[in-house]
Amino acid sequence: MPLSQKHPTEPSLGEVNRSIAIPNTGGFWRKLLAFMGPGYLVSVGYMDPGNWATDIQGGAKFGYTLLSVIMISNLMAILMQSLCVRLGVATQRDLAQACRDYLGGKFNIFLWLICEVAIAACDLAEVIGSAIALQLLFGLPLVWGVCITILDVLVLLLIQKHGFRYIEATIITLVSTIGIAFLTEMVFCRPDFSQVFLGFIPQADIIQNPEKLYIAIGILGATVMPHNLYLHSSIVQTRNWEETPEKKHEAIKFATIDSTIALSLALFVNSAILIVAAATFHFSGYHGVAEIQEAYQLLSPLLGVNVASFLFAIALLASGQSSTMTGTLAGQIVMEGFVNLRIAPWLRRLISRLLAIIPSLVCILLFGEKSTTQLLIFSQVILSMQLPFAVFPLVMFTSNRRIMGEFVNPLWLKVISWLVALVIAGLNLWLLAQTLSSFFHQS
Repeated sequence: MPLSQKHPTEPSLGEVNRSIAIPNTGGFWRKLLAFMGPGYLVSVGYMDPGNWATDIQGGAKFGYTLLSVIMISNLMAILMQSLCVRLGVATQRDLAQACRDYLGGKFNIFLWLICEVAIAACDLAEVIGSAIALQLLFGLPLVWGVCITILDVLVLLLIQKHGFRYIEATIITLVSTIGIAFLTEMVFCRPDFSQVFLGFIPQADIIQNPEKLYIAIGILGATVMPHNLYLHSSIVQTRNWEETPEKKHEAIKFATIDSTIALSLALFVNSAILIVAAATFHFSGYHGVAEIQEAYQLLSPLLGVNVASFLFAIALLASGQSSTMTGTLAGQIVMEGFVNLRIAPWLRRLISRLLAIIPSLVCILLFGEKSTTQLLIFSQVILSMQLPFAVFPLVMFTSNRRIMGEFVNPLWLKVISWLVALVIAGLNLWLLAQTLSSFFHQS
């Protein structure tokens, strides 16, 4: 049996914990349907506005070459999210609670503080992405768009009153909107699928070419979002499985399938963004396209389809909205988990949103709307700094038999997990060093 926690606390997200029934009878598909949902909340972090600029830049500059990097990074994400499922089901603790239970008090406070900063940085990217989408669609100034995003908090609370399944349904609808939009964009841009297929095969040139390597590490290094690890280990516990080893193994299996399917959709979306950028910009000679607004302006003229830019903006809005919802949930989870501080959910989510809105408004008002690109880069640097402090505890806890009992990672999974954790941490540190070096060089 797993090691009992040192500091018994209420369940993570207590208002929805164990609120969704799992059928004791029925076939594979019925049980999978019952577990389906948390994976899609997690998947939005892998197709959020913070990833768009990198995918667009990679496709415009190098064609389909970096598709292999997107695929490899997605496989790493699938592995890490499966560990979150294992931790949540086996111990009934989310990652933040596990850090509080098994790590030192001062170090735990340190982890909480940097996690809060990372969530604010992530939310900042989603707020800016939503504001850009509103500007592209309706011509709203970015300042107004940023302010409007505060309504997301109220919408999330209204939806959650009807049950967690309604939040999952909302997110699945938004994610499906993104997927359909980019599937349509791919029909419009008519990529060479033989070249697309070759793009998924890793090439040595990616490592040898410094420019390719920089963008590749940007894709790899920013793929696994820290808040997703805390989020997934918590929301998997919304399912009410029976407290027996057999049913826990079953819960781990179906929840892992759920997240794998959802992250496969995220792989499609990120690949589609790069494919559309490559087919539309790279092969038309527009190799310097790197910003979301620039891609929007060029898409319809280059493709000769008026609706192309509109669909692009709709997908961006859906991406920003879905990501902000999951980000506010993650904020509640880490506050309750790390320090067992429980405040009204609406207040916690309002705090999370204000921590993102205030710096966005300050930068836009002081430095103009062009500053949003630098703000997005800054948010990714903060996420890169925090990621190792989430990944290493996750691998450490799930590899510890005293904590996990019979659900501990088998040896092969321990080896792969530690290797992936080291790669993710190393790439993020490299990306951080290169970004800071570039920043100070330009200054």
